Amino acid sequence: MFDDIETNQNGDNAPLNAGNPLDFKKIYDASMMMLFKVALRIVNDEEAAEDMAHDSLIKANEKAIVFPSINDAKYWLIRVVKNASINYVKRKERERKAYEKVLYENHRKSESGETDLLKQESIDKAKDALKRLPKKLQDVLLLREYADLNYKEIGKVLGITEGNVKVRIFRAREQLVKIIGEDNVFLPE
Repeated sequence: MFDDIETNQNGDNAPLNAGNPLDFKKIYDASMMMLFKVALRIVNDEEAAEDMAHDSLIKANEKAIVFPSINDAKYWLIRVVKNASINYVKRKERERKAYEKVLYENHRKSESGETDLLKQESIDKAKDALKRLPKKLQDVLLLREYADLNYKEIGKVLGITEGNVKVRIFRAREQLVKIIGEDNVFLPE
């Protein structure tokens, strides 16, 4: 913009180079308190607001931005501090939600040793009962429940009709209930 301007020692309407120490001090003195207040209003944390204000000034200094007037510098810095503050608030909200999620997931459902034991006993009973079924009933049930195949796919694998698959699955489940007993299996809620 006004790259050939090295210093700004007199008038307020003269361009200011944020990379020049004298001009930077002028910009800092004219805007720091206002930037702090803008950031504080958004982030509601004095330390974070001060950081936002300083960061915006540092950004202008590092880029050695040349402003046509002190007001232009203020407007630019306000936009920078406002955007940084909004991003800070959004980031803090995401972090808060992530912390809550982790805290609540860990406390949602902790199972006792007794529950684990009952589950394992039920799994063992189901495996034992499955082994006691005839081979043709075992096969259809394993393909349906564990391989997650549909009736048509099971029929193709075993070389039987879809209707025959349905009948075998029904009979297999019926026999499992007789072997295990309806009330003899732990089902967690």
